[in-house]
Amino acid sequence: MSKRDYYEVLGVQRNASEADIKKAFRRLAMKYHPDRNTGEPDAETKFKEAKQAYDVLSDAKKRSAYDQFGHAGVDAGAGGFGGFGGGPGDFAGAGSFSDIFGDVFGDIFGGRASGGRRGQRGVDLRYDLSLTLEEAVSGKDVKIRIPTLVDCQFCGGSGAKPGTQPKQCPTCGGMGQVRMQQGFFSIQQACPECRGTGTVVEDPCPHCRGRGRIQEEKTLSVKVPAGVDTGDRIRLAGEGERGEHGGPPGDLYVQVQVMEHPIFTREDSNLYCQVPIGFVTAALGGELEVPTLDGKVMLKIPAGTQTGKMFRVRNKGVKPVRGGVVGDLICRVTVETPVNLTDRQKELLQEFETSVQEGGSRHNPQSHSWLDGVKSFFEKMGL
Repeated sequence: MSKRDYYEVLGVQRNASEADIKKAFRRLAMKYHPDRNTGEPDAETKFKEAKQAYDVLSDAKKRSAYDQFGHAGVDAGAGGFGGFGGGPGDFAGAGSFSDIFGDVFGDIFGGRASGGRRGQRGVDLRYDLSLTLEEAVSGKDVKIRIPTLVDCQFCGGSGAKPGTQPKQCPTCGGMGQVRMQQGFFSIQQACPECRGTGTVVEDPCPHCRGRGRIQEEKTLSVKVPAGVDTGDRIRLAGEGERGEHGGPPGDLYVQVQVMEHPIFTREDSNLYCQVPIGFVTAALGGELEVPTLDGKVMLKIPAGTQTGKMFRVRNKGVKPVRGGVVGDLICRVTVETPVNLTDRQKELLQEFETSVQEGGSRHNPQSHSWLDGVKSFFEKMGL
């Protein structure tokens, strides 16, 4: 076999990283491995050449020697790190296609089993926190109690009955993983018997029923920032469920739900409220006291105010939790029709109605405009 430059063989630069070298060999292995190219005579030679190049450049010591002395630094006859076997037809060192992919692609399929239990991150938890509108707008510190899993104090978290120990899994031999052959690929996956732990509990702890953890409650302090709204959530890192076998804990997410308010509704940074006013106030005008979240304000009602009129009170809304200007309080006026009238009150209103009608459209412009539109509509229909 010709002694081509190994970097040229793999098609990488001399400063290529280990990942680049592995990626280049993977590409060539897919293309030239004899198991996939039985009808191409040059494939075997090209694969062997790529395998030699990869064996040298993927080993830090061999690569250093090769960079300094070239092929002489890694050839057995020249006092290097040793040769690679016979001619192009000798694949004793190359291995099968599945073996090559087990080595090169191990990181894709979970890597080789390292033995023993591996820590697993705990799951994230969610806590639904109900707040009043006042609490959500101003912020507050709240105490919450949440269920949590802790190591069983009786078995020390092993899951085995006190005085006993978990046994090595007979299926995977304690490795926690088993190898599955799927066509060309040899894939490792978690052992179905021990679920990747490498051990099995033959005599479970009666207190935790072999789980190694029991449920308790813990109290946490949550700082709710001012301006939160329904749908916002607060992340408490590391306060979720404890990880298994030394793994890191999950996170706790506090989900905010703002309760319905008897007076105000919120839309983004603005607050809205309905303000009923009497018939006389709407007609003659006046001042009305309206509430805000931090006190009272006087709302001036001009004469002739109609139902649906909107009044804006600046900076009496909410300051958004993510920053920005304070919103406004928007009051929507509804004119309330008097009810439960006495005979005298009815008589006075009838007199008032008569005097208003004598003034024509001057007193009820919207009513007269609507009636004129209805009349025109009927005339066009021939009614």
